[in-house]
Amino acid sequence: MKVPVRITVNGRRFEHEVEPRLLLAHYIRDLGGLTGTKVGCDTSQCGSCTVLIDGVSAKSCTTLAVQADGANVTTIEGLADGDALHPLQESFWDRHGLQCGFCTPGMILAAYELLRTNASPSDAEIRHGLEGNLCRCTGYQNIVRAVRDAAAQMAAADQ
Repeated sequence: MKVPVRITVNGRRFEHEVEPRLLLAHYIRDLGGLTGTKVGCDTSQCGSCTVLIDGVSAKSCTTLAVQADGANVTTIEGLADGDALHPLQESFWDRHGLQCGFCTPGMILAAYELLRTNASPSDAEIRHGLEGNLCRCTGYQNIVRAVRDAAAQMAAADQ
């Protein structure tokens, strides 16, 4: 039995009939053709699958595609404006907030939600906002620095 779903991903509407057990991460990657969303652990522990569903971060490896029916989903690819990177993407690059890059999409989208609700977080608040997103390469110092710098850039742009 298949179920129809309509999901807007990065502003593009997708309509498919899917099995009810299809995970959103696989929908995005396999049917949407967007590979920025990673599947690292399949248990929502690592956060590499983090996306925004109607603006709120969610682990797409434990969210069913049918749960996102009618929703607007943003992936790492959807943050950039054409060739112009989002300040978080740019800051992760500039501040060496990534090494292998596997966790980076999830980290950036978790940070995006944090900055949406707290435009000027402390380092402790940044660390708390990134809980549930694991990086196996860095000591998190550069990730925190990247989020802090992106927050300052975004605040300056708003003025």
